[in-house]
Amino acid sequence: MSTFKKPFIIAEVSGNHNGSIDRAKEIISAAAENGANCVKLQTYTADTMTIRSDKPDFQIKGGLWDGKNLYELYQWAQTPYEWQKPLFDHARGLGIECISTPFDETAVDLLVEIDCPIIKIASFEMTDLPLVKYIAETKRPVIMSTGMANKQEISEAVEILTKYGCGEVTLLHCVSGYPTPTDQMNLSAITTLRQEFGCSVGLSDHTLGNNAAIAAVALGAEVIEKHFTLRRSDGGPDAAFSMEPQELAALVRDCNQIYDALGDGSLQLSAAEQENVKFRRSIYAVKDIKAGEPFSRENIRRIRPGYGLEPKHFDAMLGKTARKDFSVGEPLSQDDL
Repeated sequence: MSTFKKPFIIAEVSGNHNGSIDRAKEIISAAAENGANCVKLQTYTADTMTIRSDKPDFQIKGGLWDGKNLYELYQWAQTPYEWQKPLFDHARGLGIECISTPFDETAVDLLVEIDCPIIKIASFEMTDLPLVKYIAETKRPVIMSTGMANKQEISEAVEILTKYGCGEVTLLHCVSGYPTPTDQMNLSAITTLRQEFGCSVGLSDHTLGNNAAIAAVALGAEVIEKHFTLRRSDGGPDAAFSMEPQELAALVRDCNQIYDALGDGSLQLSAAEQENVKFRRSIYAVKDIKAGEPFSRENIRRIRPGYGLEPKHFDAMLGKTARKDFSVGEPLSQDDL
C-alpha cells in the first residue's frame, strides 16, 4: 500500500556539518530551499557505536576513510545529542520534515523525546534485531535501508517490525558502497522488494549523479534518499558522494516529472491527444458518387482527416450502394453503412 503521494525526497545531512551546528542548520535551510521533503540526521556518539581501540579489527583499510579507526571516524562524523532538538526545531521552522537514524537504544529514546515522526533504520543496523525491536515498540513509521541484506535478513527485520507495533514499513533498496558504481545498483530489486514484502519501497542512493534515483522512481520508488552538502569541496565524511544544492533541485524536479509521467496505467485518450484525433484516417469519397452507385476502391479511400467513418469499415462498404449523392471530399458516416 502506498504511503507517499509523490516521491518523498530525503536529503541526508549525515556528517557533512563538519562539526558545526551552524553549518548543519545551513544545510537544512538549503535542503528546504531546493525542494527536499525531508532532511535526515544520524543520532549516535562514538561511544554508542564502538569502543576506542587500535586493534586490527577496528582499523579501516581502503576507501574514503582509509587509515582511521572506527572510533575516530564516528567521533568525526557524529551529530551531538545536544544538537538534535535544535536541528529538528530549525527544520520545522522552515516547514520541512526532519527524521533521524538511531544507532542504539539511547538514540531511540532521544528521538521519541523530541517527537521524530519517522525512524530510519540504517543498512548496517537492520541485522541488529534487538534494536529493530526497540524501534518497532515506539509504534512510529519506519523507513529501513536494505544494503548488504539477503532475503532472509530482510524478512526477519520486517517480521519483528510488524510483530512489535510498527504499522508502516518502507523498504529502501540500497547498495552500501561509498560511492556506488551505477552498474552495480541492481535497481530491479526495488520491484522485488515490493512483490516480496507488499510495502512501500524506495532507494537509498550512493551513486554520483541522479540517474539511478530517477530510474528508481520509474520503477515505483516512493522514497529517494541521497546525502546532501553545501559544497563537496568543503570536505567531510560523506562529501565525496553527496549532492550539492543545484543537484538536489534537479533531483526533486526530475523525480516529480517522472512520477507525473507514470500516470495511472489506463489506456484512455489523454488531454494532449484530444485535438489530434482528427488527423487519423477515415473513409472519404474521392470521386463524385450518385445515389444507388456502388462504393468501390476507385470512389472511396481511407485518407486523413478523421471526421469520417473509421477505416475498419472500409471492406464492408465495398460493393454497397450509396444511399445519397456524395461529392469529392465528403466523409462517409455510420448512417452510410
